Amino acid sequence: MSTAQETSSGTTLSRLHDAVNTGDAEVISKTIDEIVAPDVLFHAPVPTGAAGAQALKQVWAVLLRAFPDLHVAVEDVIAKGDRVVCRNTVTGTHLGEYRDLPPTGKSVRYNEIFIFRFVGGRIAEIWGVVDVFSQMRQLGVIPGGSS
Repeated sequence: MSTAQETSSGTTLSRLHDAVNTGDAEVISKTIDEIVAPDVLFHAPVPTGAAGAQALKQVWAVLLRAFPDLHVAVEDVIAKGDRVVCRNTVTGTHLGEYRDLPPTGKSVRYNEIFIFRFVGGRIAEIWGVVDVFSQMRQLGVIPGGSS
């Protein structure tokens, strides 16, 4: 992938982050349809029975129901070849059910790293590492208080 293609991939991810930060499930879904391959391979825990872009849409629907003020702050973006890596800080307030946990009203702040592979200008594959341990500790599910 050329430098121009790497820049284009970074721009595509900016569109995704901008959509996510609207908090509007419809905007997120439409953006996913535009920039993600329908058969995207999503290497992260996803809702049962979902695959491809539909799984990604379901993940965001679940997150927005649980954390309606969810915000993803992009800390680093590294592009190389057909891949882009994003390191993010996520914040939100737990106001809806999440992982069978009723709303706590607690704020969370956790880190995540995602690697995106592009084919033909669209996201074709995603690997994600999310600090769920920190998230669960802040929600009181795991002892240790907030961090």
